[in-house]
Amino acid sequence: MSIRHGLLALLERGPRYGSQLRTEFESRTGSTWPLNVGQVYTTLSRLERDGMVVQDGADEAGHDLYAITDDGRTELRSWFGTPVDRTNPPRDELAIKLAMAVGAPGVDIREVIQSQRHHTLKAMQDYTRLKAQALADVPTNRDEVAWLLVVEQLIFQAEAEARWLDHCESRLVRLAEAAATEPPAAPGPAAARGPARALTARQKSPR
Repeated sequence: MSIRHGLLALLERGPRYGSQLRTEFESRTGSTWPLNVGQVYTTLSRLERDGMVVQDGADEAGHDLYAITDDGRTELRSWFGTPVDRTNPPRDELAIKLAMAVGAPGVDIREVIQSQRHHTLKAMQDYTRLKAQALADVPTNRDEVAWLLVVEQLIFQAEAEARWLDHCESRLVRLAEAAATEPPAAPGPAAARGPARALTARQKSPR
């Protein structure tokens, strides 16, 4: 999640102070990715260092205001126009967990999958309720529309995860069935030669 670019997008609407940016960021994303004021001011300091924002006086309450610069607008336009890179996806804890659970002693991977599926489906139901609430009052401003887009993305993501978990369970079942029906391995050449050598030795030994 690019906090840096999110703050630039909010500053393009006009000068803001730190707490205001945090509130507007969370309002736009429905508090899906909550920020703390420290994160906001740390990011603003880096943006100021890079020449993308400048301090722009203070408001009537004495809050220090920040404004976007031309370099900041150029950076923001580049961000909007560049596809999100999927060639180096972030680490996914669930995928790592299942990969490590395969063959791990004492771990029932199907129980792991079922537990995760229950959690994922509950989350999807919660997101669906939030979407219904958002649609009950027809979105009228950009913050409401932005939140609706975010919650719909969370629903689609949960649906995809549930389908993937079903696929994982089906694959494990097929592998277990294949292992159960596989005939035992035939003795290797070394094992076959062992009895033959013993028999030959007995035949050659004096009586």
